[in-house]
Amino acid sequence: MNLLYMNDRRGHYPDSVYAATKTDLAPFPRLRGETRADVAVVGGGYTGLSAALHLARAGLDVVLVEAHRVGFGASGRNGGQIGSGQRQEVDWLEQQLGAEQASRLWNLAEQAKELVRGLAAEASVPVRDGIVHACRNQAEVDHARHMAEHLRESYGYDRVETLDSPGLAALIGSEVYHGGDVDWGAGHVHPLNLALGMARLADQAGARLHEDTHVHRVTHARKAGEKTIVHCDTGRILCDHLVLAGNGYLGDIEPKVSARVMPINNYIVATEPLGNRFPEVLPRNTAAADTKFVVNYWRLDDERRLIFGGGETVTYRFPKDIVGVVRRHLLSVYPQLADVALTHAWGGTLAITMNRMPFFARPAPNCLSASGFSGHGVAMATLSGRLMADAIAGQAAGFDTMAAVTTRSFPGGAMLRGPLLVAGMAWYGLRDRLGF
Repeated sequence: MNLLYMNDRRGHYPDSVYAATKTDLAPFPRLRGETRADVAVVGGGYTGLSAALHLARAGLDVVLVEAHRVGFGASGRNGGQIGSGQRQEVDWLEQQLGAEQASRLWNLAEQAKELVRGLAAEASVPVRDGIVHACRNQAEVDHARHMAEHLRESYGYDRVETLDSPGLAALIGSEVYHGGDVDWGAGHVHPLNLALGMARLADQAGARLHEDTHVHRVTHARKAGEKTIVHCDTGRILCDHLVLAGNGYLGDIEPKVSARVMPINNYIVATEPLGNRFPEVLPRNTAAADTKFVVNYWRLDDERRLIFGGGETVTYRFPKDIVGVVRRHLLSVYPQLADVALTHAWGGTLAITMNRMPFFARPAPNCLSASGFSGHGVAMATLSGRLMADAIAGQAAGFDTMAAVTTRSFPGGAMLRGPLLVAGMAWYGLRDRLGF
């Protein structure tokens, strides 16, 4: 099973609204023959592009290879939300890891948002402010209020505004939720343009980017003085350091990672531009997400298209009717949009871990890996690239803080990820439909 080619044509972006509205960036050449570098980076999404950019700006010779196009994977087809914090909330982190470690992880996540906003500004990619979190019951509303107070009192973060049911309805234009909050320090962005902008910055910094170059094997250096060899379909790279940044598309290149990181699929649709119709839908141009396990998430783009993600399937192959999968979730939030045309529908592969925290690891002495962002990757994946670049340059504190979060292997490791996907998505999809 190769998820790189199961659902997509090689070298082509999916038929997403992002691909239809992206800024132009000329293709980068394939790798041809053998080349040498200080650092090789496998994967051209946020993680790899950020690593390549920061390594090149630090004066290192870096080669990045991407099997398709830069931003092809989850980085170019996600919901575009730049969320605060880690994937797990600070109360979970405090309980599992202690208050001191939770504080360090929160601070890193704040750095992640700042980094994304800074890179987006460099690349002239607009960032819009605010993410609404919509709760399905009163217990969740109470928890949201508690967390807002806790963040303000213990972390000095005062950007979260709690909302009762009418207040939330006024911000999203739907009355199906019980309340929630809006985080004005979070934001949303055109995700593919962010990736393309980072690629442009990395190229300008001197990184050598190669698209349409599939890595199928890595030979790690076994002793001092040896080079790591990255074997590609069109050549190979000899390097001193290796960054693995394939996330859900890494496959079995590194078994120590694949045992702990499970690819899953998610699906998104985009409406026709709403124009002046439905002014109640996200009137302050925030993004939004709800509290389902298989989360619904949505935002408006600059043409007032509603971009809405949600829905689960239990196979790795994308369904033929993605519109049918997502439409019922969209209409469960916005029944008033029943007659609005859906012009684009696409799927993508992200990656999760057992504890929903990203997995940072050193699979070999000169190899760094970060993956499994569990739907929280716009900010954290971008930061992870910088943290790996810092670690290669000798400043490993941030990487080590993330790597200290223990991530268990999935039962049965990589061999049973497929059956686990079927069982897990069926179970959690049922829980969501029953309202748990």
